[in-house]
Amino acid sequence: MKKTFLLILFLTNTLLAQQKTLTLSKTQLKDKIKGGWAGQTIGVTFGGPVEFKYNGTIINEYQPIQWYDGYLKNTMLNNPGLYDDLYMDLTFVDVFEKEGLDAPVESHAKAYANAGYALWHANQAGRYNILHGMMPPASGHWVNNPHADCIDYQIECDFAGLMSPAMPNAASKISDKIGHIMNYGDGYFGGVYLGACYTLAFTSTDIKYIVSEALKTIPKESNYYKCIADVIKWHQMYPNDWKKTWYLLQDKWTQDIGCPDGVFAPFNIDATINSAYVVLGLLYGNGDFSQTMEITTRCGQDADCNPSSAGGILGTVLGYDKIPAYWKMGLKEAEDIDFKYTTISLADVYEIGTKHALLNIERNGGKVLEDKVIIPIQIPVPVKMEKSFDGTYPIDKQFVNKYLKDEYTFDFEGTGFVVKGETAKWMSESTFNFQVELYLDGNKIETVALPTSFKERRHELFWKYLLPKGKHTVKLKMLNPSEEHECRITEVLIYGDSPNSDSNQTIYRFGQRKPTAKK
Repeated sequence: MKKTFLLILFLTNTLLAQQKTLTLSKTQLKDKIKGGWAGQTIGVTFGGPVEFKYNGTIINEYQPIQWYDGYLKNTMLNNPGLYDDLYMDLTFVDVFEKEGLDAPVESHAKAYANAGYALWHANQAGRYNILHGMMPPASGHWVNNPHADCIDYQIECDFAGLMSPAMPNAASKISDKIGHIMNYGDGYFGGVYLGACYTLAFTSTDIKYIVSEALKTIPKESNYYKCIADVIKWHQMYPNDWKKTWYLLQDKWTQDIGCPDGVFAPFNIDATINSAYVVLGLLYGNGDFSQTMEITTRCGQDADCNPSSAGGILGTVLGYDKIPAYWKMGLKEAEDIDFKYTTISLADVYEIGTKHALLNIERNGGKVLEDKVIIPIQIPVPVKMEKSFDGTYPIDKQFVNKYLKDEYTFDFEGTGFVVKGETAKWMSESTFNFQVELYLDGNKIETVALPTSFKERRHELFWKYLLPKGKHTVKLKMLNPSEEHECRITEVLIYGDSPNSDSNQTIYRFGQRKPTAKK
């Protein structure tokens, strides 16, 4: 027993002795953190006008994307809602600032759930869950959140990487806590991976190394890992043709099975494919900020969040001072403007982010000296494997477009369903909640509150997965109809335990087939 203990102690000390460290001056550290925050801001501003306007298609070179002196300030003042990449990050940064690095996940969850900004997809589904008493990690789990694989935490993870220089596992620990507020599976992995890219951007200027090494934080058996590995492989095969890699991604990785808005549609906000566009832009941009912005944005889909991520990672690699002057035109004038819904500006987060990084470095065994920091470089370790929508595949899409005033019933054959619709008008602040009973095969399984407040709305009206395979009947019973408000059912998605084959496609569009239903 004693010999075993001594052997373990010897091996531990040997590994510690071999562990590499990164030494940065405090000026260098802050410059890189500033570069990360500034790069995000530049990227989202540049891509803003084309966000989700090019879905399933490349934005060709003949389509200009504007950039001019004063554009940053103008956008921050007149289109502040564009900056969800930033003010979402800052929600969590602010909790750390107020409560310390040990702030409980409940504080982060409640801060974002009660914030003044509008949300969509996994963020909004998570917000609804939290406001109705379901806390993380259940709030982000795919059974409770149809958007679990969407991009949401991926666009919010930047802070975790920037406060964890050279420490990917420290960033993963933060992401495990906060990323599961709204995401699960590949949606969660998107935040872990890009967060790791940020941490490694402090250690190297080699983009190929950064994107490959960061992938070690992701389980190899996940689709997310396989997709990003494909981008890296195809870049090696076709190093001068980013469009070739884009088309290969389009062919293999663009079938969304989770997000109800992306099923049987060209729209795709899935974390996996949008992460792939970030990596594609970084690799083919080859360290050039302009090329990285152009390529990442021209991949389409979430064409503002993706250049924001790429710009943040490359901005960290380069540091603030080496971001080209062209891209910093007007940045100084924008740095003191508080992001909407916050009391934090870029200038503020440069300071706060540096402070949090110094605290996190010390927490993870580094040293903060008078003029420099010595950081243990962590070897990336994969996070726990998890898979959303396991054994669950969309097999049918039924168009409904009816208002629920008393009852609505539909039959289906499969293992799950999602009822899409809306109860809240844009930016409504109504306090009225519809109350609707959900019956499955004759049994009442829940009474659902459907807010008419846009901020508090339920992103999908109803859903259930993992049902016994077979025929089912769903009935929706309105308990409190309103003359002032409307509950509209738009579509029903049906899920099965295996994907459709070419010979049994049952996707119906444009009213070609009505669902078996009665009002």
